[in-house]
Amino acid sequence: MNGTLHTVDIAVLGGYAVVLIFMGITYYRKSKTSTQFMVADRTIPAWAAGLAVMSAYTSSISYIATPGKAFDDNWHPMIFALCIPPIAFAVNKFVIPYYRKMKMISVYQFLEERLGAYGRIYAAFSFVLYMIGRVAVILYLASLLLYSFVPWNMTFIIVLIGIITIVYTMLGGMEAVIWTDVMQSAIMIIGILFCAGSLTYAVFARPDYLIQEAFDAHKFNLGSLDLSLTSRTVWVMIIYGLTENLRNLIADQNYVQKYASVGTEAEAKRSVWIAMLIYIPLTAVFLYIGTALYAYYSPGGAELGAEITKGDQVFPYYIATQLPIGLKGLIIAAILAAAMSTVDSALNCSATVLLLDFYQRYFNPRVSEKTSVVILRGTSLLWGVLGILFAVLMIRAKSALDVWWQISGIFGGGILGLFLLALFRARLQVWQGLFSVALSIGLITWGTFARNLPESMSWLECTIDPILMGALGTAGLLLTATVFHLINRVNT
Repeated sequence: MNGTLHTVDIAVLGGYAVVLIFMGITYYRKSKTSTQFMVADRTIPAWAAGLAVMSAYTSSISYIATPGKAFDDNWHPMIFALCIPPIAFAVNKFVIPYYRKMKMISVYQFLEERLGAYGRIYAAFSFVLYMIGRVAVILYLASLLLYSFVPWNMTFIIVLIGIITIVYTMLGGMEAVIWTDVMQSAIMIIGILFCAGSLTYAVFARPDYLIQEAFDAHKFNLGSLDLSLTSRTVWVMIIYGLTENLRNLIADQNYVQKYASVGTEAEAKRSVWIAMLIYIPLTAVFLYIGTALYAYYSPGGAELGAEITKGDQVFPYYIATQLPIGLKGLIIAAILAAAMSTVDSALNCSATVLLLDFYQRYFNPRVSEKTSVVILRGTSLLWGVLGILFAVLMIRAKSALDVWWQISGIFGGGILGLFLLALFRARLQVWQGLFSVALSIGLITWGTFARNLPESMSWLECTIDPILMGALGTAGLLLTATVFHLINRVNT
């Protein structure tokens, strides 16, 4: 597929990059204070914040991996999206009112007030490390996609996409992040709907009705109803969907900072519903594209290139070989938009956490506004550069991708449990909290690495589906901390 972009397509991508830089420069004058940089002075309308939250849920991973999963398997990722409404209802009713009352910018301040400094330090440190990896993964995957279409050096592509994103994020702060996310969301939705429409015409066209191949292969199935946690059953996806969506909306700075940028509590609640009511059908469209691609490249349909060996490669192949000049550039811009909207959020919220949870909290509580803005812009740059460096390293060590997700799971596994303990006002001594976190990390480490062990150690092997490691760590932390909480109540 290399070198298939026409000059018109490259011009479309170039124009898109220019617009992003221009938006960063435009919003530079509106990010002169730390509050403006972090939450845009809380002046963002609910609909724009909602689109920004939705864009944080999607990325180039969603654009490529979700259709790929439907092509290879079935629609079980849809269960993750369907788990969102009850979580959004609970967050709007119990969490957002308290967050707004506290006027929080960093969500990890909540942990210190309820549990102590150890909770805030652990969660904030885990988050900023996770963000470096997330930036690297997104840049790597987006660059890998673009590399399939242009004869450019892979390192150059990573650096180019990274620098463009760093510049407009560093200059424009949250205002630039939100409004570029709005533009990028529009491009992404238009692009994905066009692909869905063109595939629908192809697979439903008379006289062959290729879509029947997908029905015959049970591609629209949501998964097995077996009562098992060892494979990707419906129950596994429900557990995963509930825990991950809860973590996203109450414990992830990436999301909380978006709905904290609106003016009122009612607008914050509305922004969450706007995000979720767009994300749920959009997930269905992503999955439908993967299923339609399965039908399109089925026997009797179009021929799939011999170099395509897995589902993740099919959608980029379709874009490269089937879309007309100009539109091809627009769709690639849509995928890059999905990537950049994730990276810009990661950089801005990482800078926010580094300023509020570390520098201002422990080094200089009376830091001036001017210095705060310098730190915010400097850490946005630093975290962006680190993300680029790790993305470049992934070119040579592609297995680092899987390793990183394992490490990020270990770091992040206890965060949701800590937030739930804080919400329920658990009474813990510092050593008890630290012990609970350590146990959570130990469970996730066991569940992640104790696989395919020698027969002599088979008794130690974990057979739980790897996707549930976060839920496993959360359950372990909650159970341990609850025991400590009950003991403390009895002894007082």
